[in-house]
Amino acid sequence: MIYPATDFANDKPSHDLFAEGYMLTRTSIAWFTGNYLAGPADIADWRASPLRAASLARVAPAFVVTAGFDPLRDEGKAYAERLTEAGVATRHASYDGMIHGFFGMTGKIDTARLAIDEAGAALAAAFAAA
Repeated sequence: MIYPATDFANDKPSHDLFAEGYMLTRTSIAWFTGNYLAGPADIADWRASPLRAASLARVAPAFVVTAGFDPLRDEGKAYAERLTEAGVATRHASYDGMIHGFFGMTGKIDTARLAIDEAGAALAAAFAAA
């Protein structure tokens, strides 16, 4: 999961800390939310906001990438923690100096290549274990 949106309440502290100036903005998140959900009632639906699920047991193993300057940082971290607490094999990789979208910036950001390599290794390990 690459900087996943896991709670459409969009109320975690990182949403306010990084609302402007870090690529993904409060306005763009509102646009995505409005186009993804049928209405406000869907925010609480675990299928849209898996962080709100009563249980995350039996969810697929996950490699969760978060970026330090990303509005989605806190919910991605919280999701990885909940998966771990539920006994799901989970690895959380936090790239503290990065912004949302860095994963695709391999031509400009060396850390992006590192993140892609780590994600690829996690995927290869998951396939090897299956």
